[in-house]
Amino acid sequence: MEHVIDCKGLKCPQPLINTKKYFDSIDEGSALVIVDNDVANSNIAKYAQSSGLDFSSEMKEGLYYIKISKSSSCECRPMSFEQDRPVIVVGNDKLGLGSDELGAILMKSYMYALSESEVLPSDILFLNGGVNLTTEGSDCLPSLKVLSEKGVNIMSCGTCLDFFNLKEKLAIGEITNMYTIVEKMNNSGNTIKL
Repeated sequence: MEHVIDCKGLKCPQPLINTKKYFDSIDEGSALVIVDNDVANSNIAKYAQSSGLDFSSEMKEGLYYIKISKSSSCECRPMSFEQDRPVIVVGNDKLGLGSDELGAILMKSYMYALSESEVLPSDILFLNGGVNLTTEGSDCLPSLKVLSEKGVNIMSCGTCLDFFNLKEKLAIGEITNMYTIVEKMNNSGNTIKL
């Protein structure tokens, strides 16, 4: 009988953590992971793919059923992250404290200067109010586009986008989860928080 990991109703990043814990605990086997939202489905698919696991996903009656298998011959690999380049965590759409107007000007200037820099981060992680910078209407989008074209991963917290009702307005990068954010920060030799 196939192992079932029922993650219906669980908030990010719990479905990914439950799935990862199960596959870390076995040498080979399979599981059916059940989730009820796009973000969890996407996060688990990315985890399976980056870990070298076989997987497929289908949607039925509003639920995603993700079949994942791990064979004894699997050259499973941990989620990989670049350690040489910094990771930047952006928790606000303004830079610094004091004037919000000045903070918005400084953030736009920072992103532009960063896009012109020789040393680029591997990832820029947007949390809380920082997700405003990756959505429609942001003055930082041109600089973020340049950074993305230069190979920088632009990632916005799915829970944060949902909280601010911005998921449909995401204009650049991908939606991620807190588990991946923690892993990226933990595996970076240099994490910069704005």
